Amino acid sequence: MSLRIAIPPDDLRRRCETASVRAVADHPDYEDGAVVPAGPWHPLTETLYRKLTPTTGTADATLVELVYAADIDPRLLAAPHVTALGRTVSPPDAATTTTNHTDGRRIGIHLDNWDKLDYQHKADGRRRLCLNLGPGTRYLLVCDTDIQEICRTVRPDYATCYPHTDDLRAYIATGFPLTCLRIRLDPGDGYLAPTELLPHDGSTMGITEPSTAAFWLGHWPRRTFDLSDTRGWQAVRPF
Repeated sequence: MSLRIAIPPDDLRRRCETASVRAVADHPDYEDGAVVPAGPWHPLTETLYRKLTPTTGTADATLVELVYAADIDPRLLAAPHVTALGRTVSPPDAATTTTNHTDGRRIGIHLDNWDKLDYQHKADGRRRLCLNLGPGTRYLLVCDTDIQEICRTVRPDYATCYPHTDDLRAYIATGFPLTCLRIRLDPGDGYLAPTELLPHDGSTMGITEPSTAAFWLGHWPRRTFDLSDTRGWQAVRPF
């Protein structure tokens, strides 16, 4: 299984760039071994775009979708399967945004583990909804290889393991390639993404203003927040 993005082609090409990744060592702001974009950023190629395109058989829980704050019915955020994760303020010009709360160091591109899922069930986790509340633009960083494939590559015991960010770091340290996409999210934009399955983080690199992001977890079918039948897979109007 690999990354699948359900965003209309023109909108995805306009928002998305790609780069390789690298491991960080001896940097005071980062955990050793943290995975970060290596740059430079390049436009999304047609070959990669075709690989990212979902099919009708792609499981909803594994899709990355674009959403808009103005399209979200608050009642959808109050369902029993939904967990509100709160808000976080990201400073401007940060290559990655997530920090380890124990020491403040950045953890880099990582895997979530809210649902405590083992290898066999990692693709069944709840997707995370993120809304950019502004004032600055931010990016979703997401990688093209999921953690199940990564674990199959680096762990002899993959079938019984609980996938972890350390597995991603071992994958990169061993020299295996990984492509990182960054998808621009202007204020009012958001995403649904399987952050338990796909290596990811936020970024404000090159942005001059901070931004606040709000997060929820839930089991939402594809196009749950698409209020228009005329805008492709997901809403594409500005906020």
